[in-house]
Parts: sequence; C-alpha cells; structure tokens
Amino acid sequence: MPFQIIRNDITKVEADAIVNTANPEAAVGGGTDWAIHKAAGPELLEARKKIGEIEIGQSAATPAFQLSAKYVLHTVSPAWIDGHHREEELLRKAYDAALQLADELECKSVAFPLMAAGTYGFPQDLALSVAIRAFTDFLLEHEMQIYLVLFNARAFGIAGSIFDDLKSYIDDNYVAERSEEEHLIDARPYANLPARPRRREELAGVMRAERRRARRETFDACMTQPAPLEKPKAAAAMLEDALKQHEKTFSEYLLDLLRERNGKDSEVYKRAEVSKQLFSKILNNPDYQPTKSTVIQLAVGLELNVPQTQKLLEKAGYALTRSSKADIVVEYCIRHKLHSVPFINEALYDCGLPLLKTGLKA
Repeated sequence: MPFQIIRNDITKVEADAIVNTANPEAAVGGGTDWAIHKAAGPELLEARKKIGEIEIGQSAATPAFQLSAKYVLHTVSPAWIDGHHREEELLRKAYDAALQLADELECKSVAFPLMAAGTYGFPQDLALSVAIRAFTDFLLEHEMQIYLVLFNARAFGIAGSIFDDLKSYIDDNYVAERSEEEHLIDARPYANLPARPRRREELAGVMRAERRRARRETFDACMTQPAPLEKPKAAAAMLEDALKQHEKTFSEYLLDLLRERNGKDSEVYKRAEVSKQLFSKILNNPDYQPTKSTVIQLAVGLELNVPQTQKLLEKAGYALTRSSKADIVVEYCIRHKLHSVPFINEALYDCGLPLLKTGLKA
C-alpha cells in the first residue's frame, strides 16, 4: 500500500496514530508539537509526563484523547548541526521507531509531519528524502496507510523548498532547452543573406532547403563514386566481430545491475511498483522492450543516480530530455534521492503532468 502526501492539518487527519515531533523532555514545544497538544487537550501532556525522557531516535505512545486518532506517537528527531553529527542516521532511526511502534499497536494508518524540518532546522529536501526512504522500505514488508501531512507547508518551508523549487527547476531547464532550440541556429548557410530580422517560419524554410541540398549532394556523390565492396570473407569476419562486440540488451543490463546490488529482487520490483509477473517477463526475455515509464520505475526501484538512470533508459532506446517537463520532474526527484514512485507521481500531479503508469502492463 503506497503512502500519500496530503495537504491538511495533522490534527484533523483521521488515522489510527498521529506522530508528534516531541521534545526529549515532557514539555510542549513549538510547531507541530504545540498544535497537537492544543487539539488533544491537557490530558496529553499529563500522559506524556508519565513516559519521562525520550531519547533521540525513539518513539513512545499515549492515547490521542480529543484527536481523531487512537494514539499519539511521541517521536524525538535530531536537530540539524552541520550534517556531520549523524543527523540523517538519527532522523531515519526516528522514522523507523515510529513506524515499528505503529505496527506493534496494530495501526492500519499513521500520519506523519515532516519531522525535523521546522524548528529543528533540518534541510527540507534531505528531511523529505529520509521520510520517503523510510516509508518505502517499511511498506516493502508491511501493510499500512501512511500519510505525510504538509498542511503547515509555509511554516516549515517545505512547499517553497520542494514543490516550488521543483517548478522553478522545471522552468529553468525547460526554458533553457527551448531557448537552445529556437536561438542556437547554425549561421553558416545564411552568411550571404541580407542582414535583417527573419521570422521563424522563414528561417525554418531556409533550413529545410539547405538540408535538401545537402542530401542531394550526398546522393550524387554516392552515385558517381561508389564505395568498393568488401570481399565476402572479409565482410563476414567484420560482421562476426561486430556481433561479438554488441552491447548488452536492456534485460541483460538490468540483470547486471541486480547482481551488483546484491539485494532481493522483490525489493526492487516492489519499490518500482512493477508487478512480479512483469518483472520476471523482462528478466527472462533478452529482447523485451519495456515502456519508458517502466524503465524509470525500475531505475527508482534500484535507487540509481541520474547518469545510471540515463544509461538504463538508453538500453531501452529512451532518454531523459530537457524538452519534456515530465522528464525534468523525474530527473529532479532522482537527483535529490527521492526514490519513490508515489512521490514522483505526486510531483507530476502537482505540476499537471502525466503520471508514471504503475500496474501489470509495461
């Protein structure tokens, strides 16, 4: 069951458990902690005092009292110092502790804020990456509805830092590519043209005429000066050498990546949200031709970086291009280690773009 990123007030979310970004001591802090205590009523603080101190990376449960939930999972995340004090490791530990506690309490659903990204000063993109990895890994082995609640986006900076940053990234890269297409025109064929502005349609016509002229010259050259034919034996030897040196197919290259990973194949196709049947079909057919969406999902499942993703796409005859906004969204997510098909689809949806096609068909 995938997790969902929703825009809501976490105190209004109906879930079996709500995660609170708690202080180590039994005291009410700011942000989400204050909002949850206010909505739950004074009984929550009294129950929290009975727990005592909670270490960083640990989680403890109390009743939810007046909240629309059964439990509040008081979870202590680390404050950001400089990135060299195990901050990322401790934040992941906090997410894992809360998820494990929710599982022990037999919760069917749990709502998280973006922990540590507020008053604790964690970089928003890194905090989001840690949360997504924790949710994705947990859901490989468990059935639970997980909500990442971003209602307080402006207070925590997440909307400005992630979704708006993503849209700026799209605009910058997409506009740059379109600019190259529209303005980086080879001027050599037009050296003798009058020095005056030309409409795009007029330039396009000149370019087409130039390409036709070049093709005619190439054709004429081939007809008047035919290349000598190789001797049959030499040609056969060259063909044999070429076949020996052929690059691996998509399926063969995917198998190599799986061997390098030394992990469970099931983790890859589950993370990729590709069915076991389709995954087996790809691996067992060296000539299988997947869709671009399936290749991207497998790259996400393998947690590849951008160059590795481009290589995998190349094996199937595709590429991430600057002329596709959807490709730019995928590149952004992979570059920021947001290896999650649900999150990528959330980002695509937020930008009004087609989603990755999860399911049985490639």
